[in-house]
Amino acid sequence: MTGQPTAPKGAAENKIAFQGELGAYSHMACLAKFPDMEVLPCPSFEDALAATKNGLARLAMIPIENSTAGRVADIHILLPDSGLYIIGEHFETIRHCLLCHKGASEETLTRVTSHVQAIGQCRKNLRALGLERLPFADTAGSAKHVAQVGDPTLGAIASELAAEVHGLKILRKDFQDEGHNTTRFVVLSQTPVAVDEIEGPVMTSFTFEVRNIPAALYKALGGFATNSVNMTKLESYYESDSFTATEFYADIEGHEGMENVHRAMEELRFHTKRVRILGTYGQERPRGVS
Repeated sequence: MTGQPTAPKGAAENKIAFQGELGAYSHMACLAKFPDMEVLPCPSFEDALAATKNGLARLAMIPIENSTAGRVADIHILLPDSGLYIIGEHFETIRHCLLCHKGASEETLTRVTSHVQAIGQCRKNLRALGLERLPFADTAGSAKHVAQVGDPTLGAIASELAAEVHGLKILRKDFQDEGHNTTRFVVLSQTPVAVDEIEGPVMTSFTFEVRNIPAALYKALGGFATNSVNMTKLESYYESDSFTATEFYADIEGHEGMENVHRAMEELRFHTKRVRILGTYGQERPRGVS
């Protein structure tokens, strides 16, 4: 990967952490982006980030948004305080499979379990089959559960890799309702990427909190328009349950070493309480002309 930081010495130098069980889509993203690295499954996003921060893994692969389901919950809150930097991105096409125990079939299935987003992405096909839907913590975990219980009435929605890992039968491939279902992942490291090491289009991700005054957001973002900086993503979220301080996550093309981006970020900082840079990295899929 271009601009990838030098690995620290130690047993963890070739490991990449992800949230979920073996066979998860995050596992598939790790294999696609870093085929020579060992994977480190973690129970939660916090655990995957902590493993990287504490040196148990060199990198972390974290999903940030899905083309069908939207933003991945909690990620925008976790990233700014993780102590890690975004050093890359990866787009993984999500191809759900309907899985079951080796002794089951479509005729025996009455229920299916998976992550709520996966269930939502397959709702038309589930309705057509008349299957009861049972939410589970994650897709690969649901596959592992189905393999363990061995119930011919229970199926799972997960990846082809999960079927292979957990010894399940694939009843249907491409079980998702939409064929363009894609998840965007970010790759995190203790060490940021040096801008001069990045080849091709560059992306900068950051969060900011606006001042509680009229037209604060309009003023904060004005510099990006006047300086011709392309903002490819802007999302609002609450960091706490007070509903008093709105945080924003943004992606822009370019980096602060560019004069127009520097001016835009300067204006942003003037009209906000705080700005936290999450990382500058190469774009896997160019959004436009920088």
